[in-house]
Amino acid sequence: MKTQKVIDYIVGWLRQYAEDAGVNGFVVGISGGIDSAVTSTLCAKTKLSVMAVNMPIRQAADQKSLAAEHVSWLKDNFDNITGHTAELTAVLEAFEKSFPADIQDSLTMANTRARIRMTALYAFATHHRLLVAGTGNKVEDFGVGFFTKFGDGGVDVSPIADLMKTEVYALGRSLGVISEILEALPTDGLWPDSRSDEEQIGATYDELEWAMKFIENSGDETALSGRRKQVLDIFREFNRKNRHKMEPIPVAVIPRELK
Repeated sequence: MKTQKVIDYIVGWLRQYAEDAGVNGFVVGISGGIDSAVTSTLCAKTKLSVMAVNMPIRQAADQKSLAAEHVSWLKDNFDNITGHTAELTAVLEAFEKSFPADIQDSLTMANTRARIRMTALYAFATHHRLLVAGTGNKVEDFGVGFFTKFGDGGVDVSPIADLMKTEVYALGRSLGVISEILEALPTDGLWPDSRSDEEQIGATYDELEWAMKFIENSGDETALSGRRKQVLDIFREFNRKNRHKMEPIPVAVIPRELK
């Protein structure tokens, strides 16, 4: 990959999209992970207004500190950055008081966290005339669908959604993202036990990228065994279950003769 050319292309694409939309710039949710770090830095390089928002909800201390460190790094390197922390734990607690106890399973509340953050980002975006920049990469958005529908999947633009995770890391290194983020274990930060993405999925991003490319290239599955066959099965199962996130909302098209 021609890393610098890709960076220049995305930055130009973002700038042109924002100008065509008649907005002032972008808002990005900062998690302390590589995807949000790269996305926010690309947005910053447009020289348009960028609001970097840290949105802790009962967040692990290391995730909060990494997000804060990245926002500080952005502000040190770009003069078009505004940082903001929206502490949203009380909002989640309000939902917990309002929801019946029997629907408050771990997955439901993890997705609720993501949707609270989406709502917060759009509040900032609407007030400041900004676009919400998504932070999903290709293997997450179009491979295993590892995002919350109408949560972190609720965005206006997706600048890194055509990049594999390894490519996002390559951009991060080229952009100068701090080493602590480059070395951090990927996690969505939505669970009380701070479980990693690998623990949730059952495979690493390197393995998932291999599976995605294997399928795209029509690889010979009869030659697979052991771990590779297992990874391919994991990828296919996530892709099948999460296909509804990756495709447009189904519309019941009424036959003409019924109208």
